[in-house]
Amino acid sequence: MKNPLVSIIMPVKNTAQFLEQCLDSIIGQSYQNWELLAVDDGSSDNSFSILETYSNNDNRVKPLKNNGKGIIEALRLAYLKSSGEFITRMDSDDMMTLDKLSVMSSNLLQKGEGNIAIGLVKYFSENELGEGFKNYEQWLNGLTQNGTNFSEIYKECVIPSPCWMVYRSDFEKCDALRPNTYPEDYDLTFRFYINGLKPIACDKILHHWRDYATRTSRTDENYADNTFITIKAKYFLQQEYDSSKNLVVWGAGRKGKSLAKILIEKNIEFQWICDNPKKIGKHIYDKEMLGFNELEKIENAQSIVTVANSTAQEEIKKHFEDLKQKAMKDYFFFC
Repeated sequence: MKNPLVSIIMPVKNTAQFLEQCLDSIIGQSYQNWELLAVDDGSSDNSFSILETYSNNDNRVKPLKNNGKGIIEALRLAYLKSSGEFITRMDSDDMMTLDKLSVMSSNLLQKGEGNIAIGLVKYFSENELGEGFKNYEQWLNGLTQNGTNFSEIYKECVIPSPCWMVYRSDFEKCDALRPNTYPEDYDLTFRFYINGLKPIACDKILHHWRDYATRTSRTDENYADNTFITIKAKYFLQQEYDSSKNLVVWGAGRKGKSLAKILIEKNIEFQWICDNPKKIGKHIYDKEMLGFNELEKIENAQSIVTVANSTAQEEIKKHFEDLKQKAMKDYFFFC
């Protein structure tokens, strides 16, 4: 298999102002054996006519109309119509670097099945890019350079949704796009993880990720903070939770409260600690808040940390190291 067909699946909705740049970046790829399954998800602008124009000039571009609604159903239709040995996703408001498909397909061919080709990403915006995006880019690229993405999977989505490539067989092994769970990119990342796929380290920028005010991830309720904590809790309980240990939740901010609520609803016992003197000793959801000084009394603990402050996180990490506890076994950062 020298130059396998790469199927690019791409949802499209009201991105006409960016779509030609996106399509040009795909057509200009140094790797040419690809097909683009672009599914219009009920656009009210001229996105679909742009797709048709490009398709008339290049039959590798295959426009489709979503027969359902939403990103998952659009991606599902694109995948159903695809025939490539390799599967990758693209977003219609972003741009590929010239050698993106070449680097990713080469890495997959070299490493074989059971791996995920990934690459560094670069955020860009017509307006000033927020610190949150800069920090996320730096954190994500640091993991990607070392191929250690899954070591911090419970913090944020560690595989960028438009910058991965896998064998079709591995995609099927991970149940492809059949689940209806949002955020769909984070859910897929967890399924890559629990099925044992390994990220391939990469030190090249392969994807330019556009930020703007009306981007779906900013405006759609399927990508609100509560959906992320829900999906983290789901996979933690499914994959990591050790019922023989004493579960401890660190932090009583918004995320800590959301997690606590989920655990209570599932009748899972836990101890809840924080460093806020105004909360210590009080009850939230009928659960007493304990101070950090109570930690030494909790033996055989498994901890989830929802504390967002980076300085506090380093102090907490040192505490675990002093106790010779291991990340992704004895403790998990959810922020």
